[in-house]
Amino acid sequence: MNELILIFISTLLVNNLVLSYFLGICPFLGVSGKIESSIGMGMAVTFVMTMATTISWLIYHLLLLKFDLIFLEYVAFILVIASLVQIVEMFIRKFSSSLYQSLGIYLPLITTNCAILGVALFMVTKKYEFFEAVIFGFSGGLGFSLVLLIMAGIREELNFADVPGNFKGAPITLITAGLLALIFMGFSGLVSS
Repeated sequence: MNELILIFISTLLVNNLVLSYFLGICPFLGVSGKIESSIGMGMAVTFVMTMATTISWLIYHLLLLKFDLIFLEYVAFILVIASLVQIVEMFIRKFSSSLYQSLGIYLPLITTNCAILGVALFMVTKKYEFFEAVIFGFSGGLGFSLVLLIMAGIREELNFADVPGNFKGAPITLITAGLLALIFMGFSGLVSS
């Protein structure tokens, strides 16, 4: 149980995929303009990341390892992610057309979100057991959502700030992301791995 809590806190705060590994930067910068779209994207990424990690663990251990097909790891994981994104996209389009419109091109781009593939690959390299992998995927998605919401809140406030002309838009966003990464580095004393 302690190991699961350690994985959760470590992935959520200390080894945050966006701020520590720089994975998923495109949707992080693209969707973090409004809190509403950030919430939707965060939920979608968390769901896809959790399910992709779970299904990828099963495929890796029950098929790829068993039949010595490890060379198909990337292809299998990408197919799992693409299938899950299609399901999420159909669900959001049917039940929340406004969220579907606000996410725009970034919803299908979850398929190529390297944070999701990164979690599936990290799960293999860290040799996690099943429940550890599920917690790892879930906390990775929550960590992505957390920094997405924090960034969205900051960017909404920056719209009213007196930012010098040369720093408006992308420059101040990247500076803010760098400062967030430094802030999250302060959590490194919480866990040893």
